[in-house]
Amino acid sequence: MSEQNSGRLYGVGLGPGDPNLMTLRAVEVIAGADVVAYHSARHGRSIARSIAAKHLRADHIEEALVYPVTTETTDHPGGYRGALEDFYTEAAARLAVHLDAGRTVAVLAEGDPMFYGSYMHMHKRLADRYPTEVVPGVTSVSAAAARLGTPLAEGEEVLTILPGTLPEEELTARLAATDAAVVMKLGRTFPAVRRAFEASGRLPEARYVERATMAGERLGELADTEADSVPYFAVAVLPSRIDARPERAPGDGEVAVVGTGPAGPLWLTPETRGALAAADDLVGYTTYLDRVPVRPGQIRHGSDNKVESERAEFALDLARRGRRVAVVSGGDPGVFAMATAVLEVASQEEYADVPVRVLPGVTAANAAAARAGAPLGHDYATISLSDRLKPWEVIAERLRAAASADLVLALYNPGSRSRTWQVGKARDLLLEHRSPDTPVVLGRDVGGPAESVRTVRLADLDPADVDMRTILVVGSSQTRWERRGEDRQIVWTPRRYPEN
Repeated sequence: MSEQNSGRLYGVGLGPGDPNLMTLRAVEVIAGADVVAYHSARHGRSIARSIAAKHLRADHIEEALVYPVTTETTDHPGGYRGALEDFYTEAAARLAVHLDAGRTVAVLAEGDPMFYGSYMHMHKRLADRYPTEVVPGVTSVSAAAARLGTPLAEGEEVLTILPGTLPEEELTARLAATDAAVVMKLGRTFPAVRRAFEASGRLPEARYVERATMAGERLGELADTEADSVPYFAVAVLPSRIDARPERAPGDGEVAVVGTGPAGPLWLTPETRGALAAADDLVGYTTYLDRVPVRPGQIRHGSDNKVESERAEFALDLARRGRRVAVVSGGDPGVFAMATAVLEVASQEEYADVPVRVLPGVTAANAAAARAGAPLGHDYATISLSDRLKPWEVIAERLRAAASADLVLALYNPGSRSRTWQVGKARDLLLEHRSPDTPVVLGRDVGGPAESVRTVRLADLDPADVDMRTILVVGSSQTRWERRGEDRQIVWTPRRYPEN
């Protein structure tokens, strides 16, 4: 049938449950429809129909689209998903009969039709064949925030919507990383969802909303909610953090030493994102602090990059007064960075009761190696060429030992404005043990706007090409340097070492 002679399909959002929250357009579409369709479980009761009940007419043709399964098992050869796919196909075919006959079909949907709604399965099967309009509705997310009477997300905060059916570890990671969140589809998933909130450290902030705007509405703290009382139509809410930071007692403080990776936000882990968002104070080298988004209510304490001990003591003093402090470190905080400085000061008796956590990040060696290929694919050693905290004689001795053991080398802090000779000395020393053709990866500002990753022969390593933002990865005797295609070079070290 041509589109001109067919009926029209509507996906009608009914809002969160209160019939008074239906839009004028939704009421208008239902009034003009020939057919009203709605989904229901096998018991036959449809929440969507009950919301729209007073707008249904005696002459409406009603199509109850009854799910063959909800949470129970099925003997369908395709399992639960297969049974639902067949159901959606059959339901769409039933509606197509009406549309082909020229009838207008309104498919009712709780909330918004395109937001975790059953209507979308009809839309995907029919919208390319018939004239279609989707009427948006108020979602349960908006209704929950309204009933709680608290902002859901404000300013530059990130709001994350999560189905409670996600694996528990995935929920934990996403809750830790976001500012605000709503977890839907609770019911039988509630115990795992609650554990995810607790594991992410967000349980004290979490609120519970059941049947928002409907009869039987219930609001409360998520931590106080009994699992056996939670229906499917409930959500867990992490509201906006802005203006919601609690007053802390002296014993509530902690220090989290956070690795931000080699560059910007793409290198953060969910755990580090969460720690940065939850902190009352950020302490760190100003360059690293500038990578962290500004959040209302947080205090930032920037300092020079050569005052690690003073920075650590300052952070621990803040925590002793009840503040939650994130010490911001580039790369991984445990690799030539702030974790050691903080733990060294924290070992003093006066800070014995201050909790300290170290949260790992992507270190420069791993970032540069990944850009180049896989030069760290076998045993390797990590050495700093800076002689600010240890004498050059110690560095040279360690270079000789690692080189004679045929280890790949990741060389940190190779040079700076005041240190210009170490790279040349290291190159000459390594040439005593390595072929001049040994590949050396120079990774500069990896992940940043001035990123440069290139590979040179060890004999051609020029100290003038190296600065403090560069890391060097020197291959072993087994490391390979090959071309893939016309313009792509890769460096990789085999996992197997040849037998003697």
